[in-house]
Amino acid sequence: MITTSNVTKNYPSGAGNVAALKGVDLTVETGEFVCIMGQSGSGKSTLLTILGGMCHPSAGSVEVDGAAIYSLNDDGLADFRAGHFGFVFQSFHLVPYLTALENVMLPLAPLKMSALEKQQLASDALTRVGLADCAGRLPSRLSGGEQERVAIARAVVNRPAILFADEPTGNLDSATSDQVMGLFAELHQAGQTIVMVTHNPDNGRYAQRTIRLKDGLLDTPDS
Repeated sequence: MITTSNVTKNYPSGAGNVAALKGVDLTVETGEFVCIMGQSGSGKSTLLTILGGMCHPSAGSVEVDGAAIYSLNDDGLADFRAGHFGFVFQSFHLVPYLTALENVMLPLAPLKMSALEKQQLASDALTRVGLADCAGRLPSRLSGGEQERVAIARAVVNRPAILFADEPTGNLDSATSDQVMGLFAELHQAGQTIVMVTHNPDNGRYAQRTIRLKDGLLDTPDS
């Protein structure tokens, strides 16, 4: 599903370039749940944004489902990202004046389908994350765990090939984190390919494979 070759990423600084990634070769198989771990500054979030088509690498290539995504023009990359990827972030990024259902419908806005079809897909996604009864609530009336589940529903509403998650439980207490990670495990068991960045070792136990980054380099993965 995902293959990278010698992916590097440099950021300019006052003292010259800083290398966030220093040549990462990585493969993620279809249906796999991969956890990327590392200390702050190890490059794990940078790697996730590159895998998700949000940040051009300084060198190297990324292929997703056989497509060299950074060979696409900006519009092509945006279309590919919208059609293949779902994203969940530590900050839920829910629109405060939209209901849970309306937030989940947002990725469907550019698609050519009726409003009723979009509502049904969003409702199905909320049911999938256990929030069918919360469709009409604003984010302010939801707990942190419920907001995160709405964010997950929004990420999977268009049935993406790959779900990317960046510190998805970073703002949650341990009990709620376990519930959210249990949901990721259920999505994986249903066939969803998941790539998750976390610094929490407890979250790693839900994944099939853990990849460790240190100073922008890939460490030996755990099986």
